[in-house]
Amino acid sequence: MSNNAIEFSEVKKHYGDKTVVDGLTFHVRTGECYGLLGPNGAGKTTTLKMLLGITEPDTGAIVLCGEAIPARARFARLRVGVVPQFDNLDPDFTVRENLLVFGRYFGLSTSKTRAIVPDLLEFARLESKADARVAELSGGMKRRLTLARALINDPDVLIMDEPTTGLDPQARHLIWERLRSLLSRGKTILLTTHFMEEAERLCDRLCIIEEGRKIAEGAPDALISAEIGCDVIEIYGPSPEALREELAPFAERTEISGETLFCYVREPGAVNTRIAGRPGLRYLHRPANLEDVFLRLTGREMQDD
Repeated sequence: MSNNAIEFSEVKKHYGDKTVVDGLTFHVRTGECYGLLGPNGAGKTTTLKMLLGITEPDTGAIVLCGEAIPARARFARLRVGVVPQFDNLDPDFTVRENLLVFGRYFGLSTSKTRAIVPDLLEFARLESKADARVAELSGGMKRRLTLARALINDPDVLIMDEPTTGLDPQARHLIWERLRSLLSRGKTILLTTHFMEEAERLCDRLCIIEEGRKIAEGAPDALISAEIGCDVIEIYGPSPEALREELAPFAERTEISGETLFCYVREPGAVNTRIAGRPGLRYLHRPANLEDVFLRLTGREMQDD
């Protein structure tokens, strides 16, 4: 029996002449956090819709919780919790009522849902807001409520589309802490994200998608080592093309994005010496990260739309 909670095999999806998902293959092991990374329009949301049986693939095979999708999507979704990209909480209900009403969608009795709600409120750290209307909550509180609501059926798999977009750093870190607690309980998480720190902190493995195709897959540190393998010096200032020509002989590789020159260096001394104290330039010497991986593979920064 497969130890995979999710399986995609050569999945394709077209809208008219546009290929949105192009032969996508990946699997998510039970109990791991797996990330789908890519710019807007890369096919991430369409991939999630196909996984949930909302959109049907043109070709390929999808399995979720051991059920073939879309044929058995209704049964698979009973074991899945979903956190959409945008909160769709009912503004007319209180925090507690949002949870109670959602339990009905899974056929839970009112008494059983009422018994679950206190634990979910504690998990989301919303005990003091149980009787507050949604409009009274901060963005971070709304996001935590949406996460708690997705857990009403005690799902095996949690599917999250951009879980911390629009949140301030403090709220984002609290969501991360809650997600790590779910992973420690053996839950499986599939998430899409634009945030590199989020992917590095949470994901056991990740898949980078561009134009519906998988262009890289692996553990974050393994991808950084394989694709970059050295330090990075970011240089901000005028005439990056001229600076690139000057510094290229002292770098493994150079990239330009906007007004920023990225120098990938194994021995940073030569580059640092040439730019230190130069007027009009600012620079940062740092370890390589996932943003560098994406820039190398696609030629653009992850936050680009």
